[in-house]
Amino acid sequence: MRLLLDTHVLLWAVLNDRRLTKAQAGAISEGELYVSAASVWEVGIKRATGKLNVPDELFDIAVDAGCRPLPISWTHAEAAAALPLHHSDPFDRMLVAQARCEGLRLVSSDEKLAAYDVDLVGRAVKSRPP
Repeated sequence: MRLLLDTHVLLWAVLNDRRLTKAQAGAISEGELYVSAASVWEVGIKRATGKLNVPDELFDIAVDAGCRPLPISWTHAEAAAALPLHHSDPFDRMLVAQARCEGLRLVSSDEKLAAYDVDLVGRAVKSRPP
């Protein structure tokens, strides 16, 4: 199973946070994992504004754990721009677009993402069958 990790799920997984659900932890332990450039950007902005304190080597740890980087392409940007405005967070909109464009399941606990036609592994969101 090919998975795109939402930024909060990446943080939880790398930092061994207990907020991961059993479904998320199980999928992560068995899946082919991707981390978007949007997550790198989001973490950088939140660090710079003092809203997030994580290790500087966060993404090195993720790569060492088997995560693959997912660059943002023009196709991804066009797809994100074309999404309905169910969610105003540009990082989450990009993750939805990337998951849809690349055929990835998005691992997230963000219930707002269920409004999009995206395959989710999450907490309270309803997942479509693989």
